Amino acid sequence: MEQEEYILAHGDAEPDYLAKINRKTHLKMINPRMLSGHLQGRVLSMLSKMIQPERILEVGTYTAYSALCLAEGLSAKGKLHTIECDDELEDFIRENIQSSPYQEQIVLHIGDAKKLIHEMDVMFDLVFLDADKREYQVYYDAVFPKLKKGGFMLVDNTLWDGKVLQEVDEKDNQTEAIRKFNDYVAADSRVEKLILPLRDGLTLIRKK
Repeated sequence: MEQEEYILAHGDAEPDYLAKINRKTHLKMINPRMLSGHLQGRVLSMLSKMIQPERILEVGTYTAYSALCLAEGLSAKGKLHTIECDDELEDFIRENIQSSPYQEQIVLHIGDAKKLIHEMDVMFDLVFLDADKREYQVYYDAVFPKLKKGGFMLVDNTLWDGKVLQEVDEKDNQTEAIRKFNDYVAADSRVEKLILPLRDGLTLIRKK
């Protein structure tokens, strides 16, 4: 038995609606690996429940799997705002959200995240970045003033299949952007930070 299989066998199962989204994503999407998946989804759920946020922001909805995991930690009156740039995914996302118990608590925004973040008049307890890796630093700077003191930011794919440790082609803009982002966060004295070797790397950041 592989280590991940062992971990999953000794933890909680996905809720049925998430398992269905997982299957649908693998059947219908070109790049289903972008889905958070069972293990990371349970980590996101657990972290959200530990933080108990009133307001969550997600940048990069994809098929709404991670949004629904994070929503598990919301208070009864809490809201999760999620931003997706690909309007062709909108119907699929809305269908998935409506299949869950959190449809009244999730607000979907379609469009340019940088513009939408700037327009939001909301302070967030928890932020999850999982969008264009080349824009991570831009999103970080845009979101930071809207993250409450003591609030948390989770950033996905920060180890990038281990490429951040390797010599890569100079044309590999995504790997270079992730390296620069990791260095930027490491040097930011306004936050506490830790990279977890979960799947593709998950950075935990706390605003002091």
